Amino acid sequence: MHVMKVRGEVLVAICDEDLLGKTLSEGNIRLRINEEFYGGRLIPVEECKEAIDNSTITNIIGRKIVDFAISNGIVHESCLLWVCGVPHAQIVKV
Repeated sequence: MHVMKVRGEVLVAICDEDLLGKTLSEGNIRLRINEEFYGGRLIPVEECKEAIDNSTITNIIGRKIVDFAISNGIVHESCLLWVCGVPHAQIVKV
């Protein structure tokens, strides 16, 4: 998990550990799950909720974190982007 403050926004980026450093490409979509954006602290998925609740923008990628977000009512499965069989979601609070 990586928490960043960018232009007055609190941006949280979370990926499943096994995806860090990978690039997913499918059709016109290419997602780089790089250390600079997603790297930071390695924490249990259950500890991500507070960071997500306090964020204004959240990017999540991977089955574990996305399943957690769905089961906690944070995202709806109909809003997911699937790339190479991996779910990705962006949450923007206005």
